[in-house]
Amino acid sequence: MYWFYNICLVLYWLLLVPVLIYRLLFEEGFYDRLRQSAGVMPQPVLTSIENCHGIWVHAASVGEIVAASPIVRELKQRLPEETVIVSVVTATGHRMAERIIPEADAHIFFPVDLPIITERIVNIVKPKAILLVETELWPNFLQVAEKNEIPVMMVNGRISDRSMKRYRLILGFTRRMLAQIRWFCMQSHTDARYIEEMGADPERVQVTGNTKYDQTYAEVTPAERDELRHEFGIGEAHPVIVAGSFHEGEYEILLASFGDVRRQYPDAKLILAPRQIPEAAKVLQLVQKYGFVGARRTEYHAETDAPVSVLVLDTIGELGRIYSLADIVIVGGSFVKVGGHNILEPAAHGKPILVGPHMFNFKDIFALLHSEGACRMTSAENLTRDLLRLLSEPQRLAQMGAAALRLVEENQGATKRNVDAFCALTERDPLHWKGAERSEHRA
Repeated sequence: MYWFYNICLVLYWLLLVPVLIYRLLFEEGFYDRLRQSAGVMPQPVLTSIENCHGIWVHAASVGEIVAASPIVRELKQRLPEETVIVSVVTATGHRMAERIIPEADAHIFFPVDLPIITERIVNIVKPKAILLVETELWPNFLQVAEKNEIPVMMVNGRISDRSMKRYRLILGFTRRMLAQIRWFCMQSHTDARYIEEMGADPERVQVTGNTKYDQTYAEVTPAERDELRHEFGIGEAHPVIVAGSFHEGEYEILLASFGDVRRQYPDAKLILAPRQIPEAAKVLQLVQKYGFVGARRTEYHAETDAPVSVLVLDTIGELGRIYSLADIVIVGGSFVKVGGHNILEPAAHGKPILVGPHMFNFKDIFALLHSEGACRMTSAENLTRDLLRLLSEPQRLAQMGAAALRLVEENQGATKRNVDAFCALTERDPLHWKGAERSEHRA
């Protein structure tokens, strides 16, 4: 099966050559990213990771980086002498990691999962242990780790219904991969059941909760919030709606509803965060097409520019803090069949939350917040009605926000449980953890 996987991977990259050439020509920073993914590290990065014998934390993109941030912080607090390397797949994930995980000793792009490349990078780093955040199964990477007797652990593990359908088609292959992972810390009992169905040994699976309840990078003091309000030109405007992680096909739904809100609340402000930052320019054109005065975050200066009703967020890592400005939050990826996005960030600020009907990627978190009245589901057709109804009931908004904050506080602690499990794993393999050579380990 590995040979078939590698042939498919090579064919995939060959077919991707025209796209790679285009991105090399027109996408800033893509050349450096591609070189790293191919195993060619810049000298400063190479110096920081070479023979570090540290802890390698892999988090594919932005969502996983949010989950990884409290884990890295806890690791550095408990094991301050250890080097921690964070790897990512996407450019936005890399920028996010640099912004919210400053504790890491290095941030690198994950190598292309071809045997010669993964083996080269693993031999450069020589990690003591590898932590996979959520569910990133890279067959060759896992095989190289097993060959070098490097313990691999899955932390904050999560498997969506959509992913499970695909994994069921290759259960023999996933069983082989999962056998190379020493321990599984899963977010929920559903995730634990799924990983066992995929072939994980039930004796190696535990439910530890979701580390996103523990994230603190988005915390904002009252003084910082006042400064943000001034910076965004919000002043005393009411209501302030923050729409986070929106996708193509959702912008029109949101802007039509916001037009209705403005008719009842002429001072209303909308902060709109596209999920994909490169879409910001196109989104701004759409904002203007709907008749709103808008601007991009990076181009707007409240002290000198005219007031705007819609501000398009085109920066990385700010959204979690900007939720603190909202009277109500609408989380995207839920009005189209993407599966929703992180609703814990606005909940951690005590904000009432509205989502669309497609929250299947966060069904457990949504079910919890919804059951306590902190998060409501609506539809494209009913968004305007539900939004105006909630805005007319400030006491109900306050109750939703209070419930959201209480649930976040009650469910914290997953980070400690994940790191406890990791430390227990290292104690079970003390010789390897001390960096012993394979020959000594076998002796």
